Amino acid sequence: MTILDEKKAELERYEFMMGSERGRLAVALDLITDSLILIGQHGVYCASSRNPSKPALDLQAVLGGMEGAKELIQAVMEEIRKSRDEGQGTKD
Repeated sequence: MTILDEKKAELERYEFMMGSERGRLAVALDLITDSLILIGQHGVYCASSRNPSKPALDLQAVLGGMEGAKELIQAVMEEIRKSRDEGQGTKD
């Protein structure tokens, strides 16, 4: 089963609300957010031996990469929205 099949209802809802591109990015953003939560919970049990108040170094790297991906997706969604809004403004 592909992610498109697994998240079909969410995709349809977000695509209806935001359009195809932004809707799919919104679902991707939700998946990343859910993964970040799971990794954060795992980090509680896998604390760094150097600094017990932080997750292990490998988890910190994964968290950093996923946060970066999340920021990029949000930036793309905002650019798509701006482009769409500018296009609608010129048609009036």
